[in-house]
Amino acid sequence: MTEAADDGARVVQDAGVDAVRTSRQLTQVLRHAPGSVGVTLDHAGWVDVPELLAALAEHGLALTRTELEEVVTGSDKQRFEVVGDRIRARQGHSVPVDLGLQPQAPPTVLFHGTPVANLAAIRERGLVRGVRHHVHLSPDPETAARVGARRGRFVVLEVAAAATAAAGHEFFVTGNGVWLVDAVPPEHLTFP
Repeated sequence: MTEAADDGARVVQDAGVDAVRTSRQLTQVLRHAPGSVGVTLDHAGWVDVPELLAALAEHGLALTRTELEEVVTGSDKQRFEVVGDRIRARQGHSVPVDLGLQPQAPPTVLFHGTPVANLAAIRERGLVRGVRHHVHLSPDPETAARVGARRGRFVVLEVAAAATAAAGHEFFVTGNGVWLVDAVPPEHLTFP
């Protein structure tokens, strides 16, 4: 069965697995706190699936390999990637990792969804990465709106991506279409 989660994600709901909860826990472990369950990410953010499953089971989240893969492939956000017996988050890390992404020329315009409460700071400083390695940008306003809507009242900002790149900021694109950049100056943003 497929259903929409509160955060706009499409997930496959198995009778025995809460896919939304599992996806959130995987996000926490694979992006921010691998040590919280006793796993270590390699330099590129990968961890062995059997090691991860054993660690999660020891911490109250028992999953089969099939259930893990259903959660990973069932989300329209495609936050994770599995290659062979390894898994990692595609982006959004606050722990040091090298995703091996190559700089890319961005499209002329990208988009960023953000809570209304962040607007004053963004007008002053632009978009900054905070605890993550990059600012995350969307290729279209609809995707940015889904991202922004996760935290209540939101706005979608238009980002002059080509101008930001011309000003010396490197852009990267992940396998799930999320654009990454270190920062976006306020003069390259269109505010509502």
